[in-house]
Amino acid sequence: MARTVRCALLKIETDGLDYQPYPGELGKRVYENVSKMAWQQWLNHQTMLINEYRLSPIEPKARKFLEGEMEKFFFGGGSEAPPDFKSG
Repeated sequence: MARTVRCALLKIETDGLDYQPYPGELGKRVYENVSKMAWQQWLNHQTMLINEYRLSPIEPKARKFLEGEMEKFFFGGGSEAPPDFKSG
């Protein structure tokens, strides 16, 4: 049976993640409070941030930035797109 969570982003009770998708306390918080659907939205947003800011996820500074954006995306009022970003 699928695990359900009250999603912090979508504000609905829906399918939770199957595993902790990120290490540490933030990963635990995401696992306990974020749905599969919201996680997919984050992955899309993260990809846009990586592309627009030309980030290399292996660099500690880029990882720290993305971690901060993930925190804002799910728990802090949202992560903004870059100022000159134009969607598709």
